[in-house]
Amino acid sequence: MSTIDSCQLTTKDYTILEVMQERRPARGDAFSAILQRKISSAVVVFREDIPANVVTLSTRVAYRVNDGPAETRIVAHDEMRGLVGMLLPITNPRGLALLGLAEGQSMSIPTTDGGLETLTVHEVVYQPEAARRERLKLAGGAAPGSWRPDGPILRVVHRSDDAQDKAAKQVIAAFDTGFDDPGPSAA
Repeated sequence: MSTIDSCQLTTKDYTILEVMQERRPARGDAFSAILQRKISSAVVVFREDIPANVVTLSTRVAYRVNDGPAETRIVAHDEMRGLVGMLLPITNPRGLALLGLAEGQSMSIPTTDGGLETLTVHEVVYQPEAARRERLKLAGGAAPGSWRPDGPILRVVHRSDDAQDKAAKQVIAAFDTGFDDPGPSAA
C-alpha cells in the first residue's frame, strides 16, 4: 500500500477538476483541500496512455475505507437518479479522493467528525479507457501510440513548376467532394 504523492488523471478528468475548482472558490474546507491536492499532484496523460489499474471517471472500483470490507462503486462525475448506492460522485470527498489513484494506492481525507479516514484502491474492476483499447485491439484497430492517417499522405509543394503544379491539383481533386457550403457567415 502506498500513500498518494501523485495521481494520474486523463486530460478530460483533469479539466473537469479544474472547472470544479474555478466554480468553487477556495473556502478552506476539506473538499477544497482534497481538490487542490489532486490538481497539484496530478500527472496528466492522454486517455490512450492511462494505465488500466488507475481510477478514472466511470471506473468501477473496489476500495476499502480504513480496514473495513471492500466496497464497489462507479466513480462518476455527479449523482444520477436511479443508481442509488452504485455511484460515488467526485462531488463527494471519497469519490474525489479515489480519482486518479492506482491499485494499492491510498489517500487519507478528513471526516466530518474531525478525524481521518484512509481510502485504498483494492482493485479496478472496469475502466472505460482500458475497455476501449481492448475493443480496438479486437476489432483490429491501431495499437495505442501508432496512429497513422488512413488517407493519402500529403506532400508540401515549395515551388510551382509544371510537374509539381500537376501533383498539387491531383491532391486537391482527391479531397474535392463537390460539397460547397459557404457556412453560417453567408446567411
